[in-house]
Amino acid sequence: MPIELKMLAWTLVLLLVQIFLAASCRTREAGLSYNAGPRDVASRVPVGKVTGRLARAQNNLLETLPIFMGAVLILQFAQVHNATTHWAVLLYFWARVVYVPLYAFGVSYVRTVAWGVSLVGIVMLLVSVFRAAV
Repeated sequence: MPIELKMLAWTLVLLLVQIFLAASCRTREAGLSYNAGPRDVASRVPVGKVTGRLARAQNNLLETLPIFMGAVLILQFAQVHNATTHWAVLLYFWARVVYVPLYAFGVSYVRTVAWGVSLVGIVMLLVSVFRAAV
C-alpha cells in the first residue's frame, strides 16, 4: 500500500482518537447519564475549556479532511506516488497530530503554525493532482 493511503488511514485513526478525547472529556464534565441522554437545552451542562478546545480541534480536522482525502484518492486513481506526495501526506498528518495538544493546552501561535504546515501538505497534494491532470 502506498504511503499516501497509509497516511490517509492513520488520519482516520487520528479522527477517531479526537472524537474519543472530546467525548471522554465531556463525559467527565457532565457525567455519563447526561452524555448518554438526550442533552436537552434546559439541562445543558456548560462545556469546559479543554473539552471545547478538543471539540474545536476535531471540527478543524473535519474541515480539512475531505480535501486531504479527495486529493489522496485522486492521486491513487492516477497512480501518482512521488517524493512530493510522500512528504505532503507526512506533513499533513504529523502537523494534525501536533495540532491537537497545542489546541488543548491553549498554545495560540504555535498551533496556527501547525495548522499552516498541514495546509502546506494539502497544497502540495493539490499541486500534484493538477500536475497529473496535465
